[in-house]
Amino acid sequence: MKLIDLKKTIGSKEIIKGLDFEINRGEVFGFIGPNGAGKTTTIRMMVGLMSITAGDVQILGKSIKKDFKEAIGEVGAIVENPEMYPFMTGKQNLNHFARMIPSITKERIQEVISLVGLEKAINEKVGRYSLGMRQRLGIAQALLHNPSVLILDEPTNGLDPAGIREIRHYIRRLATEQNVAVIISSHLLSEIELMCDRIGIIKNGELVTIQTVKDSTTGSGEDNQVKLEVNLAEKAIEIIKTEYEIEAVLEEAFVSFPCKKEDIPKIIKTLVLQDILVYQAVVSKATLEEKFLDLIGENVIE
Repeated sequence: MKLIDLKKTIGSKEIIKGLDFEINRGEVFGFIGPNGAGKTTTIRMMVGLMSITAGDVQILGKSIKKDFKEAIGEVGAIVENPEMYPFMTGKQNLNHFARMIPSITKERIQEVISLVGLEKAINEKVGRYSLGMRQRLGIAQALLHNPSVLILDEPTNGLDPAGIREIRHYIRRLATEQNVAVIISSHLLSEIELMCDRIGIIKNGELVTIQTVKDSTTGSGEDNQVKLEVNLAEKAIEIIKTEYEIEAVLEEAFVSFPCKKEDIPKIIKTLVLQDILVYQAVVSKATLEEKFLDLIGENVIE
């Protein structure tokens, strides 16, 4: 799926201001932002529920604006909670939805049931399902027509920790085994970090950044926060500033500073060679939540 200079204007207000990014098959892409950032508006334009003012959304080269029927045939989506018939079994619900789309076989229905792990419960009435089971059935329904893109809006909303872990497992499995591009909008930043390959952050209708989760968790870049316990803190701060042009501060008896992973041994060696005793070194990586709040400059998360 590709967003090309996507814009949305309502009245005189520009809601979405030229989004440009691409989501690849086989990856899980997290789409996050503060309240009113434009996530829901963007998702609605992606699936054709809201008109596009300018730009385009393309799915496998097919335009949502010009070839809507062909393009939307490549999309499966759950916006908020999946709606199912509670008096019917899970299997009956899937059979009902399958009748609306040509060429879905019994084998495909069984395949998606297995994929989301509902083999044991599929013949029970949906009214007896837990919230996690209903979410999994909703994902199965969205996958029936074998889409290339799966859009999930708050897929873990209301789930307990065990349910959240289950859904995370199945989403990762979908991307890998079905080669589906999965787009997730969520406010649970810790789950987004565990689940996603890349993360896009939107603020005021503009894309602030796209980060690769794998790269950020390796500790490369300057997102490491280093704390050193030393005998001469003021001297250490001055050396770090002079030798490496890094601003260090004293925090609770520790010398604290941001640093690239590869520079940590060099800094410690420099301090030791200048007769500073290093008793302890603690290295931590900024969490997605910390990066998010730093980027948007707010403390309200949708």
